[in-house]
Amino acid sequence: MYAIVDIETTGGNPERDKITEIAVYVFDGTRIVDELVTLVNPERPIPSYITRLTGISDDMVAGAPCFYEIAKTLVEKTDGMIFVAHNAPFDYRFIQSEFKQLGYTFDRKTLCTVKLSRRLIPGKASYSLGNLCAELGISLTDRHRASGDAFATVKLFQLLLSVGNQISPSIFDDDIDTKGLHPNFNPKQIYDLPEETGIYYMYDERGVIIYIGKSINIRKRVLQHFAGAKKRKADEMRSRVVDISYELTGSELIALVKELAEIGEHKPVFNRVGRRNMSRYGIFTSTDKRGYICFNVDKLNGDDDTPLTSFTAKADAVAVVEQALEEFGLCQKLCGLYQSQGGCFHYEIRQCKGACLGIEPPESYNIRAQRALDSFGLGADSFLLLDKGRSAEERSVLKVLHGKVIGYGFFDPTYVSGDMSLIDDCLTTCPDNRAVHQLVKSFKRKAPRGSVVPINGGFQGY
Repeated sequence: MYAIVDIETTGGNPERDKITEIAVYVFDGTRIVDELVTLVNPERPIPSYITRLTGISDDMVAGAPCFYEIAKTLVEKTDGMIFVAHNAPFDYRFIQSEFKQLGYTFDRKTLCTVKLSRRLIPGKASYSLGNLCAELGISLTDRHRASGDAFATVKLFQLLLSVGNQISPSIFDDDIDTKGLHPNFNPKQIYDLPEETGIYYMYDERGVIIYIGKSINIRKRVLQHFAGAKKRKADEMRSRVVDISYELTGSELIALVKELAEIGEHKPVFNRVGRRNMSRYGIFTSTDKRGYICFNVDKLNGDDDTPLTSFTAKADAVAVVEQALEEFGLCQKLCGLYQSQGGCFHYEIRQCKGACLGIEPPESYNIRAQRALDSFGLGADSFLLLDKGRSAEERSVLKVLHGKVIGYGFFDPTYVSGDMSLIDDCLTTCPDNRAVHQLVKSFKRKAPRGSVVPINGGFQGY
C-alpha cells in the first residue's frame, strides 16, 4: 500500500516555512482507496510570490485547520504505507518538520517518483511532473495545487508500476561503522537522506549544531563520515552526533554559499576552517578631491560597510592591494600603502607616474585604477547567476548588484515570465565577502550560456 502525497508551502525551507495545503491518496496499486485533501492554515502570512505560484492566499487558509488539527488523521492515513511523492525528500522533510514541532516523530519508508522515473523510463529531457505528464499523456489539472499534483503522481506511479518491479525503497547502506556512535543516534536516519545536492547539519544531544557540510550527494557524503573514521577529531564528532537534518539546494553554488553563511552564523565546533573564515578587514575605494580613484584597507565596522572584498586578516587584504599596485602600475599613496607629504617611494624609483603629485592626470591614472577595481571581488558588475533548482520545475538564482552579493533564492521560471524583478521576493541574504566572491567568480566563468543575466539600470529591459 502506498500513500501518495503532495504539499504546498509558504517557502522552501522546512525548518522555517509551513505547509499551506496537503493531499494524500491511499493507493493499493490499482486504485485509490482513501484520501485526505485539505488546505492548512500556516499561522503566518503567505509570501506574494507563493500566492502567485499556487493561487493559495491568506484569505483562503484563514478558516482552514492548522496542521496539529489534521496530524492524527495524517498519521492514520499513512500508517504502514510507503510514502510516495514526486521529489519525495521535499514533501517528506516538511511533514517531518511539522510533526517535530508537535513533539512527534513521523517515520515512513519513502519512494521518490522522480528517481523511479529516471530508473524505469530513462532518457527524458525533463523529469518534472509537468513535463513527464505532458510527454506520457497523463492529465494534469490544478497545477501547483496539492490535489492536482498528487492525483497526477498517482497516475504516473500507476504507469511506473506497469513498467517494472524496481519500486522498493533503496536498501539501507550497510557499511556504517557503528562502533563508538552515540547511544541515542539511530543510523537509520541516513536511510532517509537524499542523494541530491544541498547542505546537511549534525546535532549533538542538546540539539546544538556541531557540524555543517555540503555535498552534491548528501547521503553519500554523510556515509563517509560514518564509514569508520581514522582521525581523532573525526571520531570525536561521530561519537557526539545524535541527529542529522538537511536542506536541498539543487545548485552546488547555492550549497557552497549557504554552507559559508550557516557556518558563519552557527559557528559549529567541528567546522574549524569555517569558524575562522570571518571577515574583519576590507578593501575600500573612494575618489579624492582631485578626482583620483583611491584604495585603502580598513576594519569592517558593521553592516553598513560595503568593501570591494573582505578578508579575515589585514595582511591578506594589504597583500591583494600590493599585488594590484604592481600589476596595474598604481601609486602607493593612492593605494593607502605609503604616507608622506611628497611623492611616494615608487615615484622616486620611477615606478609611479606621479599621480601622488598630480603629475599624471586622473583621466589616465583612473583607467588603470578602474582595472584594479574590477579585479577586486566582483568589480562593479550587476547580474543574476542562474542555476539548477531543487526540482526540475525550479531554478536557483544569486543576485549581485554593483559587485555586492545581495542574496540567493529559488523561483519558478513560468511565473517570472521575463519580469525578473519578481525574483527579489524570494531572495535570502548571504555573506558578501572574499570567499563568496571567489565562489561566484569561479561559477560565473564556467556558467553555461544564458545563465548570467546582466542587470542594466534595475530590472527593466530583460
